[in-house]
Amino acid sequence: MLKNALIDRRTCLKGAGASLALPLLETMGWADTIAGKASKPPVRLGFMYMPHGVIMDQFWPTSPETFLSSLPPALESLRPVLDRCLMMKGISGVPISPFNGAPHALELSTWLTATLPDAPTRHRVNIAISADQIAANYIGALTSLPSLELATMPQTHKENQEGLHEAYYSHCSFRSPTQTVPAEINPRSVLKRLFGQSDKPGRSTEVDPLDRQMLDRVIGGARDLRKTLPQGDQHKLDEYLDSVRAVERRIAAIEYRQKEAALEKAGVRASRRHESDSPPIEIKIPEGDKRSEYMQVMCDLNVLAFQTDTTRISTYIGSTPNGVSYPELGFSDQHHSQTHHNNEAEKVRKVAAITKFNIDQFAYMVKRMADLREGDGTLLDHCLMMWGSGLEDGNKHARENLPFIIAGGGGGAVNTGRFLTGVSGNQGDLLTTLLDCIGVPLDRPIGLATKQITAMKA
Repeated sequence: MLKNALIDRRTCLKGAGASLALPLLETMGWADTIAGKASKPPVRLGFMYMPHGVIMDQFWPTSPETFLSSLPPALESLRPVLDRCLMMKGISGVPISPFNGAPHALELSTWLTATLPDAPTRHRVNIAISADQIAANYIGALTSLPSLELATMPQTHKENQEGLHEAYYSHCSFRSPTQTVPAEINPRSVLKRLFGQSDKPGRSTEVDPLDRQMLDRVIGGARDLRKTLPQGDQHKLDEYLDSVRAVERRIAAIEYRQKEAALEKAGVRASRRHESDSPPIEIKIPEGDKRSEYMQVMCDLNVLAFQTDTTRISTYIGSTPNGVSYPELGFSDQHHSQTHHNNEAEKVRKVAAITKFNIDQFAYMVKRMADLREGDGTLLDHCLMMWGSGLEDGNKHARENLPFIIAGGGGGAVNTGRFLTGVSGNQGDLLTTLLDCIGVPLDRPIGLATKQITAMKA
């Protein structure tokens, strides 16, 4: 194959009404590459959220000098990629007055907007476009999905804190000041968005992206393409197709366990099921299921979406401020109830365990990105992934020093491997800086921002 023969980056393996986008190969060019300049992988931006804050003295590293060698337990899972992480202490959240009685309605809704809802119209959604959607508006046209929104829980929580609209409790993405962006909680539905569906007459648009025969035909098409690729790209293609199969198997395993549990709950023994038996009840992720496995599947889907350039912007709401428990950790207490710990040792221990659990899932995702080669580096090198919470301390509902972790190099825009203390800035400043790092121009700062945080830049 000629070295200057480039494959279009939108090349797909097609079959049976679905298409499978490919990862970046050395023989691909980018549609948005400037003529005369070398191809560079695009920069992606992702956000992952946990409510209720952290136990501060068990979250923050001891000092900038020992950041890479001495970590609190909450961060231990990030050790393999710590040199590609940045932490900053001193980022304040949005002051919530006059909504002082609505800390949980505002911890998520202000996280990517850095803005308070409009007080006179608090009974309906009226806040601001969120940072992820600002980015999607600018670079979303370059991908098949402008953005990808994921969540672990349904966005249906209802509570009447300060008369605020219920959407503020469970949404972080806002397409406009008055329009929320719903998040997808079903892995199968996410795959349906990532796999293009045929709209040809006479062919169903409801082709199941997990249909094994369909995937066999789609992936079988890789054999012809593989013959035209150099050895390095053949290896990348093989790794990528293996990862697609791995995600498929993980989702199928989760769904199988849920189906079996649902049948048992309905009084139907799966091993003795007959045609006359009632069909399975609606399947939902049960509270007693392994939350880590479910979250890791969603993280895998996020990785695949970035790897194939199906989207460059994502958000993942790991949980919302309502009724979440973690039986996998050995206790059934709800997250929120434990955050009001009044320094009781056992409750503090549980909150710390929940925090570590959520960071572990974030670490799982970014480590996967770090293991995937892309261009002259890794997928993580070309991403900015932010984990964080909209509260500093759930016990006091404090917002003066929000916990954040930023992973990835942003295409060389961010100087990682550091812990910065005494940072002067707010949530809006951080979001404004992140968008600048991925090349999104802003005509005005985000929310309450007044500046960029230049200390985080390379």
